[in-house]
Amino acid sequence: MTAASSDIILDRMMALHPKIIDLTLDRVWRLLDRLGNPQHDLPPVIHIAGTNGKGSTQAMIRAGLEAAGTKVHAYTSPHLARFHERIRLAGELISEDYLTEVLDECYQANGAESITYFEITTVAAILAFARTPADYVLLEVGLGGRLDATNVIAKPALTIITPVSYDHPQFLGETVAEIAGEKAGIVKRLVPCVVARQSDDAMEVIEAKIANLGAPMLAEGQHWHVSEERGRVVYQDDSGLLDLPAPSLMGGHQYQNAGVAIAALRQLGFDDASCEAAVTKAVWPARMQKLKSGPLLDASPSAEFWLDGGHNAACGITLAETLSRLPKRETHLVCGMMNTKDVSGYLAPLVPFAASLTGVSIPGETNTLPGGETATHAAKSGIPSTTANSVDEAVAKITTQTPQARILICGSLYLAGTVLRAHE
Repeated sequence: MTAASSDIILDRMMALHPKIIDLTLDRVWRLLDRLGNPQHDLPPVIHIAGTNGKGSTQAMIRAGLEAAGTKVHAYTSPHLARFHERIRLAGELISEDYLTEVLDECYQANGAESITYFEITTVAAILAFARTPADYVLLEVGLGGRLDATNVIAKPALTIITPVSYDHPQFLGETVAEIAGEKAGIVKRLVPCVVARQSDDAMEVIEAKIANLGAPMLAEGQHWHVSEERGRVVYQDDSGLLDLPAPSLMGGHQYQNAGVAIAALRQLGFDDASCEAAVTKAVWPARMQKLKSGPLLDASPSAEFWLDGGHNAACGITLAETLSRLPKRETHLVCGMMNTKDVSGYLAPLVPFAASLTGVSIPGETNTLPGGETATHAAKSGIPSTTANSVDEAVAKITTQTPQARILICGSLYLAGTVLRAHE
């Protein structure tokens, strides 16, 4: 097998089954059945849904579980630099050979039947998880929850709903309440559910779903509390109080994510040391990640580079809050977004912090918003704006005028992925 074997199969899958969104579970059930229903052979599953914070929360839980000596599978999407990032087997990224093997097996089993790219690759992950010994599976929802391809676990050990906000209305509903109903579709009868703090309309829907299924609820503000005090995480529930160091992941919103992770670990019976590891040892790329080396820094050594993949209005708020915590420095945005996103809603909170915005198109993405349209939204929001043909060109323009600029590359995980691939 060559290093490109998995890429060849993935390209074949994409050609036959385009990366479209068509929410239903029928195709997934069919393929799982042909493969012998590997979803029945998984270690205990922790299933995570929500609009924001899923990936960070998963990373924290994984850090806590692994600090306790357990072996953890993890599934997330989208990937940033390489597809392999989506599937972590017993703590390690899936190997090229094994990824090629499970992808090819799924491809052959599916035959000429209709199935989406996300569905068939999710089934491949489940197949790999079922065949590799581990103690837990962390399963992150791709979109929504109720009809997401990951929602095939009859009785997970725990479900988690991170903050729900307005996103993907064309698929999940026109109101936050409707979207919350889709996210709450992962709740299972009698299975405990950890719920982050929600808006009132989202919480009403989630609570009703949990009550209807008789699932024990562990809700922020009701059953547990988390806060930032003097830069530390203070968590309290019926078992007592924890006073922990600041999260390793940047941003004030990570204190809430830490609370969700701690609540999950405590529900699973893990000790204070695991909770502290969750807070202090988690790593999650492209979430306000500071670039420390690579071609951008080589070309502009006096500049400061940050990378963030948040892409909706709620992410704009948390990003602005994170920028408010950094030392003052002239900040310039290089922004590329998908054409399904609320660009103005995302940019509005960033207006006070942005000296300029350079709009770029996301390379290789057919659904990219043209850089010029991103720049137009920015100008209407009050941010001085321009365009560039690439991130490199944007950075060169900025640093020619301001060599010591803080440059934040933002707006999409797909854009973040192009940057990280260049920095491998």
